[in-house]
Amino acid sequence: MFDFSTITQWVDELLRSFLPHAAATLVEFILIGLCLLVGYAVIALVLIYVERKVCAFFQCRIGPNRVGPYGTIQSVADMIKMLTKEIIDINHVDRFLFNLAPFVVIIASVLAFGCIPFAKGLHVIDFNVGIFFLIAVSSIGIVGILLAGWASNNKYSLIGAMRSGAQMISYELSIGLSILTVVVFTGSMQLSTIVEGQADGWLLFKGHIPACIAFIVYIIAGTAETNRGPFDLPEADSELTAGYHTEYSGMHFGFFYLAEYLNMFVVASVASTLFLGGWMPLHVPGWESFNQIMDYIPSIFWFFGKTAVVIFIIMWFKWTFPRLRIDQLLRLEWRYLLPINLINLFLMVIIVVFKLHF
Repeated sequence: MFDFSTITQWVDELLRSFLPHAAATLVEFILIGLCLLVGYAVIALVLIYVERKVCAFFQCRIGPNRVGPYGTIQSVADMIKMLTKEIIDINHVDRFLFNLAPFVVIIASVLAFGCIPFAKGLHVIDFNVGIFFLIAVSSIGIVGILLAGWASNNKYSLIGAMRSGAQMISYELSIGLSILTVVVFTGSMQLSTIVEGQADGWLLFKGHIPACIAFIVYIIAGTAETNRGPFDLPEADSELTAGYHTEYSGMHFGFFYLAEYLNMFVVASVASTLFLGGWMPLHVPGWESFNQIMDYIPSIFWFFGKTAVVIFIIMWFKWTFPRLRIDQLLRLEWRYLLPINLINLFLMVIIVVFKLHF
């Protein structure tokens, strides 16, 4: 299987051959930042188009079909429209916090995006507390949402922000415990180590029942964490107009819109990394010929294929189930998901301690 670290090492050696150490490092930082931003924008545009098509499929419609072949350039046209729209000045707002909020949300999303191992040897950040770092930076986004609701000086925005704060803080517990279940099984918080540990079988298959329960709970909690239906209470159009970003316009609104889709991609990427082997091919112990054929498929295709399946499941949720009430949403977490997760974590500890796994 191709290792992308050979390309990154070649670029590093090339830069250091004619630049000083500090200058080469600075250029590498800039290149990595540009690659992240370009990947961020492209993935967001693709997901917006895919969501429109999936929504149309579930509602027996066609979806985008005018701009470009099969409407493929519709998202690009919307991006250009968003970039050229005027940012309207709102009276009676806290201007500093109002303008800061979308940048806090987008920075948290980009930091989490940078933690993902996209392929073998293709990751920006990979250290021994990668899981801890991922959970920490992904939690920053709620600060931007609360700032947006408070600084807007709008009762609908404030209610949406308060709902989002209660929802995200609650469901972060289930996400954290589901991830902790994987950490207990693998014995590592380094994402590359967790992926490589699934070479002989994905965790969803070899982690027994606790891994399956953790995966299901993670998908539910991850959908709620990204404020997507049926957990889209903070943006309930029929109740709160547009929730915490009601007063935003132009590119500021675009930042919130992009962050929602990239957060969905991050949630799906982490699910595929922890439970479905990440970029690791499907290997079956004892089937050497089959395993060799699977190794011919590039690791980046494996990663994006698994992530696409999880994203489709999350979209399926949104366009199938009706929106919950806020009391139902919080009851689901505190009365059901959290106790199930705690018991499930205890079961995984027993399996690991007594070596009951494969």
